[in-house]
Order: sequence, then structure tokens, then C-alpha cells
Amino acid sequence: MSGFLIIAIIVATGIAGLIAGRQRASAQQVGSQEKPHSRSHYHGWWVFILAVLPSLLFLAIWTAGSSYYASSTIRAALPAQTTESAIASRSLAYSMIENLAHGLRVLGTDGLSEVPSSFEALRPVMAEHGVALASDTQDYMIPLAQKLNSILNVSSWAGAIIAVAIALGGFFIGMRGVAIRARARNNVERVILGLLIAASSVAILTTVGIVLSMLFESIAFFRSVPPHEFFFGTVWDPRFAAAGAGNTDGQFGLIPLLAGTLYIAFVAMLFAVPVGLMAAVYMAEYASPGVRRVVKPLLELLAGIPTIVYGFFALVTVGPFLRDLSAALAGGTSFIQAQSVLTAGLVMGIMLIPFVSSLSDDIITAVPRAMRDGSLGLGATRSETIKRVILPAALPGIVGALLLTASRAIGETMIVVLAAGVAAKLSANPFEAMTTITVKIVNQLTGDLEFTSPQTLVAFALGITLFCVTLGMNVFALYIVRKYREQYE
Repeated sequence: MSGFLIIAIIVATGIAGLIAGRQRASAQQVGSQEKPHSRSHYHGWWVFILAVLPSLLFLAIWTAGSSYYASSTIRAALPAQTTESAIASRSLAYSMIENLAHGLRVLGTDGLSEVPSSFEALRPVMAEHGVALASDTQDYMIPLAQKLNSILNVSSWAGAIIAVAIALGGFFIGMRGVAIRARARNNVERVILGLLIAASSVAILTTVGIVLSMLFESIAFFRSVPPHEFFFGTVWDPRFAAAGAGNTDGQFGLIPLLAGTLYIAFVAMLFAVPVGLMAAVYMAEYASPGVRRVVKPLLELLAGIPTIVYGFFALVTVGPFLRDLSAALAGGTSFIQAQSVLTAGLVMGIMLIPFVSSLSDDIITAVPRAMRDGSLGLGATRSETIKRVILPAALPGIVGALLLTASRAIGETMIVVLAAGVAAKLSANPFEAMTTITVKIVNQLTGDLEFTSPQTLVAFALGITLFCVTLGMNVFALYIVRKYREQYE
């Protein structure tokens, strides 16, 4: 049975409970001398919650459990030569069976009565119905795909029946509980409070999950590569190994990548922060309402441009322009490479301008008007008011905006790939090519590599390092915000 249809039935049952519960509570309260504890709509919502929430929760758990059971059953039924091979081969075989099962469901929907027993006979039939299969699909996968469909079909119907039964049970339990002194309002508010707590915990749990996933893989990486070689190494040469080769040689020095990340982010901030702050001050303090209505949306339009477009702009326009300009200034010899730290930082700075300007503008305009009027009333000029009153008062918020901008710069990938290259080297010259941690994370997770090799696991070590860098920036920004907030509030 379709999952959408099941959810629709459950929600329809809940809506019926909402209407019926409200009407029953209203009927009980009419002419009653006893004061009701909750208004009638609370009783309706309590019936709705009893009918919908437990059934949807059961449906989610049942779906996850049935998928796991089906996967485990089919994997256990794989032939011995497959189960004894690598984990990647077993996963690939199961993916083929899943694809084949999907094709068989399509054929069953289109009215095919008998499934061919060989792949050679099945493949043209699949092609006629628009289903593509892998060329190395084996004959033994056809009965396994049929078995997978059978398990999923049975579990789907069983889950649907139980979920609808739970919804109907909740409906009748809720209707029986409708009474004048029933504490429906308290029950509804407790459920809503639980949902709010669960929603607020999503970000925390997601962060914990991300950190733990990177941490466990990083620990596996450090079993092969000593931590001091990674954190203090100055040479990045991972020496990619093909899948199954087992090559653990290579040098995984973090210093060139970390230096490139911070260097390019620093150049980008060096360009974006002054321009963005001056644009914010102008729009907040000097621009007329008409100019502000036009300039601010146009400036924020830069934030909507995809980063790959900025990368193309850097590769095709900015990089060659800087290279030709340096050649003209040096008399024919270019000292600025087309792919360089300066090119990437300049284009990234253009991309970051709306982040700085828009956030800073909102923060500056939030400064109380009384502080401006008091400064101007004491004889200060507008520029003195901005420098000595408004900007210091808005400093905690501006620091937060700059932190967000710096995190955006550190995490950028596409601009760096196209504008700064992929060369991992240490250099203080902004006119030469360098690369960042994010670029190498992409490189290490691309290609035919064993997922247990150091060449791949190093991506998680790089990721946890990048996380620690941004965490340190957050802690420092929080210190600045607390210090100056106490001073100016």
C-alpha cells in the first residue's frame, strides 16, 4: 500500500476526531452547571493527537525496521562467492537486486504475468518498459528481487493495517475521554511542549552525530598515520591507491592545507569586510529611503549567485585579467598566476560582501534611536556619532556577522578549485596557487578507493580539523560579544 495513502487515512481519521471531539465537548458544555476545565477545541485537538501521533510514530518505526529486515534477509541469501567477497561487492550486489526489484514492480504494474528466469530474457522486457539494469546483473538476482518485493509488500500491508488500527483506537479512546472536567488543555500543551523540545534538539543531535561520525573515522585514520605526522607535517602527498591495492604509503601533512585555507579566507575577508561595512554604514545612516530600497536588494542579489558561477568568473575573467595586468606592469613577465590566492580571495570577497553588508546593516539599524539623538544633541557630527556611538554599540552583532562570513569563507570549495587550484604547498606569496582543506576533502573522497584506506579516511581527519577551527572562532567571537555587550548595554 502506498505510504502517502496510509498517511492520508491517518490524517483524515485525526481530522474527523478533531471535529467530533470538539462537537461532543461543546454539546456537553451546553446547559451544564459545572465549569469546564478546557475549551471545546482543546478536546478536539487531543483526539486528533491520540489518533495521529502514535500511528505516525509506529509507521516510521515499522518502515525503518521492515527495510532493515528485508535488507538483512536478502544479504544473508546472497551466494557464498558474494558473501565472502569484500563489503563493497556485497553492497553493489544488493543495489543491483534493489534496482531489479523496482523494475519487477514496474512490470507488475504494467500487467506482466510471468517473469523470465534469465537476465538475458528479462533485460529487453525491462527496456521496453523504460527500466535500465546494470549489464553485470546475474540470474540468481531475479528470485532474490522477487523475494525482496514479497517481503516489502507483506510488511507494507501489515504496517498499514496496524497503523490504521492504532489511529482508530486513538480516535475512540480520545472520544471516550471527552468530559467537562477532562484536562484536555494540559494534555495538548504537554504534547506541544514535547514537540518543541524535540524540534530544538534536532540541531544539537545533528551536530553530535556529525562530530561522532567524523571522530570514529578519524580514529581509524590515526591508527595508520601518527597524529604528529598529520598535524605537523609540511608535505601533502597522499599517493592514491586503487581499490584493493592496500597501499598505505604517502605523506599527509596538514600544514599546507590549513595555511592555504586561512590565507585565502584572510584575503577574502580583507576585501569583503571594509567594503561590506562601509556599504552597511551608508545604507543605514546616509542613504535615503528610496536609495536604500534599490541598493540593498541589488547588493543582496550577489548572495543568490551560485558559487560555481563565481568560480567560472574567476577562471575566465579575474584570473587572466590579473595575470595580463601584472605582465603589463612588469614589462612582459607575469608575476601573478591566473590561479592564485589573490584571485580566489578577490572573487570570494565579492561573494561575501552581501553577507557582511546585509547582516551589519540590520545590526546597525537595531541600535536604539535615543543613542543617535543623544550624541547629535551633544554636538557630535554624524561621522563622530557613527564612530564613537553606533559602531561600538553594534560591535557584538558585527562580530557575529563577521564570524558567519569567515565560516562561509573557510568552507568554500568551488571558487578555490577553479581560482586557486589544487596545489598543496606552503607559500607566503599571494600571487601563487594554493589550496584548502575543503578541496582536498572532495579529492580524497572521489575515485575508486577502498573506504578503509588512509587515502580516504584522511578526509574525515581534515573534516574534524575544520570543525575544530570553526569552533575556536565561535568561542572567540562569543568572548568578544559578551565582553562588549556588558559595556554597552
